[in-house]
Amino acid sequence: MSVQVEGTWDLSISTPVGRIRAVTEFHRRNGVLTGTARGEGEEVPLGEVVLDGDRLTWNQAVTKPIRLNLVFDVRVDGDALGGTSKAGRLPASKVTGARRAPGTDPRP
Repeated sequence: MSVQVEGTWDLSISTPVGRIRAVTEFHRRNGVLTGTARGEGEEVPLGEVVLDGDRLTWNQAVTKPIRLNLVFDVRVDGDALGGTSKAGRLPASKVTGARRAPGTDPRP
């Protein structure tokens, strides 16, 4: 059975500066997994989105609250996910998430 990640996910990232909430959307276009993330007043594309079994990885660049290049590595279990986000040499931050029901408002 293959894991499906397409849809809208509410993420919570526990960082050294506090909890950050974001909304991530994953889509499959022409067989390729893509997506966007919204939060902290900006929307950014996801790069290098890869699903390998239940492991989902991607990267994204953010400018708020500070400019960072983030690398996410999570495991998907049904409508929940958990793992880490890492920014360079900074310590990894815990990430949790839940898939929204279809038709739910995609804003954070």
